[in-house]
Amino acid sequence: MLPKAALKTNRQTLMIDADDTLWENNIYFERAIASFISFLNHHHFTPAQVRETLNEIEHEHIGTLGYGLHSFTAALVATFERLSVEPMTPALREAVQGIAQVIAEQPIELLTHVPPTLGELRSRHQLLLVTKGCPVEQTGKLSRSGLEAYFEAVEVVAEKNAESYDAIVEKFGLDRGSTWMVGNSPKSDINPAIAAGLNAVFIPHAKTWVLEEAELCVAPEPQRLLTLERFQLLSEVF
Repeated sequence: MLPKAALKTNRQTLMIDADDTLWENNIYFERAIASFISFLNHHHFTPAQVRETLNEIEHEHIGTLGYGLHSFTAALVATFERLSVEPMTPALREAVQGIAQVIAEQPIELLTHVPPTLGELRSRHQLLLVTKGCPVEQTGKLSRSGLEAYFEAVEVVAEKNAESYDAIVEKFGLDRGSTWMVGNSPKSDINPAIAAGLNAVFIPHAKTWVLEEAELCVAPEPQRLLTLERFQLLSEVF
């Protein structure tokens, strides 16, 4: 593995995740889910069982609707329809959709020391924002975050898998040995990047979405996988 000094002096490409890496995201979905479970107020299923059903339905909807607030809203409605003893009425549908809509009204809450850290990294390396989901939603968050100027390019993909990372490498003519994916999700940020022959930096978030959880893979030589406790530590390594 290259020593830390080499990572600072040799120009690297850092592909950086957005949600729960640069700014808070999943906490708002968790609050909405708690509100939904309270609204449903099921007298047979426990909150944990309702959440398990929602997780299953969310996973199903991702396959057809992708990621984003629209897909999440549809999953809440479908979960209500599946579990509620009451028939779905226009008023109930509007109420369930309103629970999800609150997420869109949340301000962007940057994680600690993100702007100064990006400023330091940009002075030495190439930064690309690589996120998944609805392009309009994700670029809208970036615009509201005030972080656009730190990135040379923005890639919003439907799914983060090895094929997506391969396509980004080809599009920008990147050297895999000096390219890193930085993020909080083992499932989307780390494991597929390693599978694509890249390096990766795992920055855990206490509230990572349950559907993004996975066991971290092992990076084969000469690839590298680093784990950092906080985003700001990137500027000490790169």
